[in-house]
Amino acid sequence: MLEGIVRESIGKKGTKALRRDGYLIANIYGKGFENINAAFKVNEYIRTVRNKETLAFPVSIAGQELNVVVQSYESQAVTGNLLHVDLMVAQAGVVATYNVPVVAIGEAIGLKNKGLVHMAKPRLTVKCTPENLPNNIEIDVTDMDTGASKLVRDIAEIPNVTVVDSDRVALISIIKAK
Repeated sequence: MLEGIVRESIGKKGTKALRRDGYLIANIYGKGFENINAAFKVNEYIRTVRNKETLAFPVSIAGQELNVVVQSYESQAVTGNLLHVDLMVAQAGVVATYNVPVVAIGEAIGLKNKGLVHMAKPRLTVKCTPENLPNNIEIDVTDMDTGASKLVRDIAEIPNVTVVDSDRVALISIIKAK
């Protein structure tokens, strides 16, 4: 479990001091939940996020255990180092909006015809409870040739999950290589 600290100072000076000491600045929030200004060790955070099995993962802050989901993050433009992360508390039974990764399954026919798989939308926005939250949305691309695309309306309906994105938005397409 990822353990963090509560930030006493939320100003620029305190934030810079924490980053210098190897901490990642985080805001934790949720519906009907008081915001927590927290900080995690950068390396521990990255290790936890990479090795998690579901979108939601547990964190411990000041003795309080929370199940959270990454909503957004900010990274340094040149070095790519993480600067800030927003974590939303995944409260059981509460419907919320989540960004679920889209995964291409199989090898497309268009790849043999000098095409490339283009992920137009790597994450799909859905509304559901944490219990019904899918880890990813899989799209089969084996029968796709160059010029073909899969839209939001082409994915199978997931029970108890509402897709927020428009049904005419392209998720994956096979484009010609130049």
